[in-house]
Amino acid sequence: MKKRNCIIGQSGGPTIAINASLAGIIHKAKYSEEYQNVYGMINGIKGLLEGRYMNLLEEFNTGEKINALKQTPAMYLGSCRFKLPTHEENTDTYVKLFEILTKLEITDFYYIGGNDSMDTVMKLDSYAKSIGCTIKFIGIPKTIDNDLMGTDHTPGFGSAAKYVASSILEVVHDSLIYQLQSVTIIEIMGRNAGWLTAAAALARNEYN
Repeated sequence: MKKRNCIIGQSGGPTIAINASLAGIIHKAKYSEEYQNVYGMINGIKGLLEGRYMNLLEEFNTGEKINALKQTPAMYLGSCRFKLPTHEENTDTYVKLFEILTKLEITDFYYIGGNDSMDTVMKLDSYAKSIGCTIKFIGIPKTIDNDLMGTDHTPGFGSAAKYVASSILEVVHDSLIYQLQSVTIIEIMGRNAGWLTAAAALARNEYN
């Protein structure tokens, strides 16, 4: 049976969760012995369009290196902020991408990220089906905003929620040392969702 080849990309904002997801795919691909090659896009889909990728099985050739990746901050493969147009809007982009995927004999395409990354996966899958391509396109969610449809919670949200609650509590501790009436406004990110803002309530305790 012919072995498969996969390619993995990361995009969006950096978190330790995104490298843990990458490590998980590499581990599964390496020890399942189903894959001949595991490629990594350098700087996401934008880097792939420029022909920049690496062989991850050569780089992570031991279990120790894969485990170290789980604890590595930021994004090992780099990132991009690239809004992929639809194939109706720009067919040339898709033709170029699929030429690269065909050249590498890719059977599985993994993309780790948030909303725009999942949108990229959906568009690539749609184009593949329209041309009868059998590559499997898989989106792996990662977003601190916790706003991806169909998910209960996304990797990255839990640690961000804890950070927000801890920060709010520290601000309150600082304010309570003064006999001063004040209003403090704290801006918390979260795209169009309020999950991180809601997490600020975790700072409540018996005296606050």
